[in-house]
Amino acid sequence: MAGPGGVELAAGALEGGAVGSLPCAMLAPGEMMAQAADLRARAAGPVNLNFFCHTMPGGADDRAWRGLLAPFYERYGVEAKVDPGPLRRPFDSAMCAAVETFRPELVSFHFGLPEDALLDRVRNAGAKVIANATTIDEARWLAERGVDGIIVQGWEAGGHSGRFLGGRPEAQMGLFALLPQVADAVGLPVIAAGGIADGRGIAAALMLGAAAVQIGTAYLHCPESGVAPAHRAALASAAAERSVFTNLFTGGLARGLWTEPMETLGPVRPEAPPYPLATAALAPLARAAADRDEAGFRPMWAGQAARLGLPLPARALTERLAAEALARIGVRD
Repeated sequence: MAGPGGVELAAGALEGGAVGSLPCAMLAPGEMMAQAADLRARAAGPVNLNFFCHTMPGGADDRAWRGLLAPFYERYGVEAKVDPGPLRRPFDSAMCAAVETFRPELVSFHFGLPEDALLDRVRNAGAKVIANATTIDEARWLAERGVDGIIVQGWEAGGHSGRFLGGRPEAQMGLFALLPQVADAVGLPVIAAGGIADGRGIAAALMLGAAAVQIGTAYLHCPESGVAPAHRAALASAAAERSVFTNLFTGGLARGLWTEPMETLGPVRPEAPPYPLATAALAPLARAAADRDEAGFRPMWAGQAARLGLPLPARALTERLAAEALARIGVRD
């Protein structure tokens, strides 16, 4: 949840009894340390730091991509140039050193795992390691490498699909088909992610073998989230009922709400450079559109249950979700 997620949102979740998670893939080590220290100062409880483990591609020829965007450059009167900005970076030794200094309770990884030497350093810092799987094969791969728990990400989840072993994206399972099969296959705690936004979804995930749930989109509605005004308005409207996978914003498949570039270009284009390089050519368009109070060139990530969210403070939302789920499974205070 890079961008919308941050210290205030994580602190509210912690105060409500959840794990407080910070998205770190777009932060420098010093920024991560500052945010993590701020979170610890604001609220007590377990902290999770989330990192990406993709391989950065070499220089990509993006002429076809910029050519596809040419009508938009002309409309907004901006130069068709590349502006890398804060790209999503994979976990590396410098970030690992910051983790060793901060010593979080949990470290989670998306797109697989870092190299063994870095993973050993994370474990030696006292953190439990959890990682994302979108298939049963990915879950087995993670289990073989000794993770402490597996996040089972269904097709419904907002943001980037964490697929890392290849295969056809359209073959990805929905959460409630994938979850019990992973639970049976790995013998580890599994954490359900994707399409869960209320107590009914939490209870159903627990009944299907989850030890916990990971919720993102529901928290975008919270006043502490950093979503842009247009994104917040879309989440509260019928637009939240229409989410699709797109590669237009980063080059990687990610689920978000429908935007104008998707309408014009279609949600998936082969011209988009590989993840995460597609973002660079969109940066001047995003700024120009924002100057006109227009949305569309920044992603509005959201899962399929976005319409179920409530605009509650993060602490109140966490407490409500827990109470609803416990009531559904017959546990009373």
